[in-house]
Amino acid sequence: MKKNINILIAILLLLTACSGGSKELRLVSFRGEVFGTYYSVSYYSADGRNYQAAMDSLFRDINQSLSYYVPNSLLSRINRNETNLADGYFLAVLERSLEVAEQTSGAFDPTVSPLVNAWGFGFDNALSMTPEVIDSLKRITGYERVRIEQNRIIKDIPEIQFDFNAIAKGYAADLAGQLLEARGIETYLVELGGDLIARGLKPDGTPWRIGIEKPAKDMLAPQDWAFLVEMHNRALATSGSTRKYYMKDGQRLSHTIDPSTGRPVQHNLLSVSVFANTCMMADAFATAFMVMGLEKSVEFVENRDDLDAFFIYSEAEDKLNTYTTPGLKVLTREEVESDNL
Repeated sequence: MKKNINILIAILLLLTACSGGSKELRLVSFRGEVFGTYYSVSYYSADGRNYQAAMDSLFRDINQSLSYYVPNSLLSRINRNETNLADGYFLAVLERSLEVAEQTSGAFDPTVSPLVNAWGFGFDNALSMTPEVIDSLKRITGYERVRIEQNRIIKDIPEIQFDFNAIAKGYAADLAGQLLEARGIETYLVELGGDLIARGLKPDGTPWRIGIEKPAKDMLAPQDWAFLVEMHNRALATSGSTRKYYMKDGQRLSHTIDPSTGRPVQHNLLSVSVFANTCMMADAFATAFMVMGLEKSVEFVENRDDLDAFFIYSEAEDKLNTYTTPGLKVLTREEVESDNL
């Protein structure tokens, strides 16, 4: 689980954030930086008021609670065992993290950061990852070794460390949407580094249109959309493996670490976009599916009424294929551009 996972590997491009809509509602849009990535907000309101200051204040509060990269954040202090008293942000994210971890048999695990760091995808350079090193690190990870007692976080072993980078952006997007709704905004799109939540139809009656990137050939390839979805009253998060990796001994090592093996995943799933009722859950399941691989993920999601997913996977070195769960409509760029002719 890695900071900026979605912005690095699957930029979701806002294709039509505005339209020639009604005179009663005005489009407000702004962008900013948060959590080491960017955010963008678009919404329609009668008075055209800009809520960026309130949004930035909310994001600062969330960052101070949940950031793995802020030394004095609540998460950092809990990781160092300086406190075990959690605030509302931490409790909400940990509760959902443990729920998803249980449902995915540990494919999503908020305690996997020691392994992520050791493989070179965190603060430090990669270690020499022998089976003995991996086994030693697995002994200090495991969501089963954590529980919540009232507002306190109980670790069975003090070395346990939390990393919410695979769920916190989605949670922040949800809270940003709630901030707008509390101010009477019914139609909006909030995006944080590729995780997004869309609510309502635009004044002309059309949904928000979102582009999904085709997996890149390498981390330096330009970002461009290849697929399109129309959304309202739904959240979306994308995770993948084609922009964050390094090569060692001729092998591509992905930043996605399988908690059960302690190693980077090795399968043909390149990217997955998950649609859910909340962005926090979409974010978490997108990471879990990248660990689980295509077959297990398809079986899992098709047994859920609250999730849809769009998978991009490789069949051969230069051949990509896709799978879309029933009920979800994804258009290719060629189909979109043909319709617009």
